[in-house]
Amino acid sequence: MADELHHRSLLTGREREIFQLLVKDHTTKEIAAKLGISEKTVRNHISNTIQKLGVSGRAQAIVELLRLSELSLD
Repeated sequence: MADELHHRSLLTGREREIFQLLVKDHTTKEIAAKLGISEKTVRNHISNTIQKLGVSGRAQAIVELLRLSELSLD
């Protein structure tokens, strides 16, 4: 049950927000400006997500998040 719950909330709200913007082809700089946070904070969220997923980069993270239905292309 705990694992199931963990899977449902793999990403934090902020991580999801950032990856939804990455999928829409926003740059780190644009995401930072849109969310009112620093570029470093955006990069930290992206790095944390990549580590959580055990993948080696943003593109792989996006593919994995789509596969897990954690992210949508809408």
